[in-house]
Amino acid sequence: MIYKFKSKASGDLIMLGPNGDQMLRLLGREPAAKGIFEVAEMGAAIDALRKAVQAEDARLAEAQGDAEAAPGVTLRQRLWPMVEMLKRAQAEKEVVVWGA
Repeated sequence: MIYKFKSKASGDLIMLGPNGDQMLRLLGREPAAKGIFEVAEMGAAIDALRKAVQAEDARLAEAQGDAEAAPGVTLRQRLWPMVEMLKRAQAEKEVVVWGA
């Protein structure tokens, strides 16, 4: 599955299925073909994604020098576009939807 996140506050954001599933699980949601992020929950979502990135950064810093521990693309790189989308949507009081 491919996720296509949409908001009137920004351009569309496309994520491959496994990455979208991982992001939704980090936010305490089960992966779903359709969904919505309401404005009221965006602050908590942004904080949760930032904490996940910080946790991975710390893990990678500890494993520095171990070539097998370093991912090709980090969680920071995968989640940055969503964090930016949520920040813009929150500022403009617009929802973010997917699958509709």
